[in-house]
Amino acid sequence: MDTLATIIIAQAREAKEASRLVRAFSTDIKNNALNAMADALVSEKAHILSANQKDIAAFAVKRPDASAALKNRLVLTEQKIEAMARGLHEMANAPDPVGEIVSTTLRPNGLQLEKTRIPIGVLCCIYESRPNVTVDIAGLCLKSGNACILRGGAESMESNKALVKVLLRAAHVAGVNTNFVQLITVTDHAAVPLLAGLDQYIDLIIPRGGEALIDAVTAHAKVPVLKHRKGVTHLFVDASANVEKAIAIIHNAKVSNPSACNSLEKALIHKDCAARVVPALIAKLKESGVEVRGCARTQELAPDIILATEADWSAEYLDLVIAIKIVDSFEDAVAHINHYSTGLADGIITEDQNAAQRFTQIVDSAAVYVNTSTRFTDGAEFGLGGEIGINTTHLHGMGPMGIEELTVTKYVVRGDGQIRV
Repeated sequence: MDTLATIIIAQAREAKEASRLVRAFSTDIKNNALNAMADALVSEKAHILSANQKDIAAFAVKRPDASAALKNRLVLTEQKIEAMARGLHEMANAPDPVGEIVSTTLRPNGLQLEKTRIPIGVLCCIYESRPNVTVDIAGLCLKSGNACILRGGAESMESNKALVKVLLRAAHVAGVNTNFVQLITVTDHAAVPLLAGLDQYIDLIIPRGGEALIDAVTAHAKVPVLKHRKGVTHLFVDASANVEKAIAIIHNAKVSNPSACNSLEKALIHKDCAARVVPALIAKLKESGVEVRGCARTQELAPDIILATEADWSAEYLDLVIAIKIVDSFEDAVAHINHYSTGLADGIITEDQNAAQRFTQIVDSAAVYVNTSTRFTDGAEFGLGGEIGINTTHLHGMGPMGIEELTVTKYVVRGDGQIRV
C-alpha cells in the first residue's frame, strides 16, 4: 500500500473510532465544546489571519488571473472570523436532535416502536476555497454527534490547518476526543477517489465544488453521495410583477455576494413587462459593475449589452456577470428553469398568487422563492446555525443541511416477552 493510502486510511479509521464516542456525548458536553471553540477562534484570530495571508499570497502567484470574486472566497477577515464564532455559539444554543423521539407506535401485540434520531456516523466533506466551511462542518458534526473527515482545497490549506488546530485545542480542553475531526493535508488529487471508496469507514460523502470534483467523487464512490452542485440560479419576473420590487430583488441577488453559490446567475423577464423592467434593471446592474449578457430580444431593449450564447444559459459565473432572457409566457420560463437550473435555488417575482403557487409546485429545486432574493439559500439564514452543504439531490433532505439533516432515524422496539408467530 502506498504512503498516500496509508495516511488517509489511518485517518479514516481514527474518525470511525471517534464517531462511536462522539455519538454518545451529552448535550452539555457538546455545547460547552462549541462555545469554547467559538471563543478560541476570536482569541486566536491573529494566528488564523496570518495563516490565511500565506494562502492568499500563494494563490496570487498560482492564479494571477483569478477574478476578485474568486479571490474573496479565500480571504478571511476579523469580521468573518467573528461571524464563524457566532455560528458556533448559535449551534450550541440550537436544540440537540440526537435522541429525539420522532414518533411512537403501539402495535396490537403490545410492542412499542420508537422512531429515534441518531447520528449518521462519519461524514466526509470535500470542498474548495472557503476556509469558513471548515468551521461550519466541524461544529455541525459535533452538535449532531458525527465525526468528520475534511478535505479542503490546496489553496486554503494553511488556513484550514490553523482553524482545525484552534478548534481541536479548545474541544480537547472541553473534554471532547479530538479525533472527531480529521483534516486531510495531502493535496494529491488521488486522495479524492481514495476517500470515495472507503465505505468501511465513511458513511456519507459530500462534495462541494465544481462539476469536475462532483463527477470525480461520484465515479469512484462506494459511499452514498449528497451532491452540492453548482448554483445556476434563476429569477423569473412574471407579467404581474411589481417593477421596483423586481429590480431591487434581482440587484441584491446578483451583487450582494457574486461569488456565493446562491447568487443570481439568470433573470427571465416576461415579454409583457420587459419594456418596463429591462432598461431600468440593466442600468442599475451596470451601476454596480455587472457585465450584462442577454438574448437578442433583450439586446433590442438595451443595445450595449453582450449577446448571450447557448453556453451562457448553463454557466455559473460566480462573478459580477448576469444573463437575461425575455420569455413569452410563464410556461416558457418554467421550462427554461427546469432545463438549465442545477436545482439549488430558483424564484418568481409576481403579484399573481396563483402563478406563485404553480411555480412552487412545478419548479424542482431545493429552495424555491416567491418575491425575494435567492441569496437566502443558506443554513444560517434559514435558522439552522450553519450548513454542511446544500443538497440538490432527491435523497435525504433537499436544501441547506443543518444539524437535524445530519441525523437519520432508527427504531427502538420495546416489548415484554412477545415472540412472532
